[in-house]
Amino acid sequence: MPLDVEEERLWRALQRVTIALPRVLEDDLLRSTGLSLTEYAVLMNLSEAVDHELRMTELASATALSASRITRVVDQLQSRGLVHKRKCEDDGRSNIASITDEGFRRLEAAYPNHLASARRHVISHLDPRTTKRLADVLVKVAEQLDPDGARG
Repeated sequence: MPLDVEEERLWRALQRVTIALPRVLEDDLLRSTGLSLTEYAVLMNLSEAVDHELRMTELASATALSASRITRVVDQLQSRGLVHKRKCEDDGRSNIASITDEGFRRLEAAYPNHLASARRHVISHLDPRTTKRLADVLVKVAEQLDPDGARG
């Protein structure tokens, strides 16, 4: 079934946003903090986890990364002293990643820069009266796309 004019307009704008926004946010974050969006997401998820650690499979799911990609990112963060990776005590095949004190410091320093970028590129362009409704809609879309990894 074809899209009507407004649906088509929305769909095309959404496609542009999904391509351009990550690139713009990544450039801002790299320039201001030296962290990529993926690294920021890993540190954020670890900082919010119980005991500030997650199994690598859980971290991959939370960040929507493949097992091989999360391994590369965590290894890079570990080489910079931002994350520590160890074998899981009750399952020798699994690894657990945890955020270090330096990782917390880097995340805390990056947080205001990342939020300022999000505000500049997205939030400031929204009508505050529609923000909750838009958030509800996008969370619903995200949940049906990734029911196991969705976070509201």
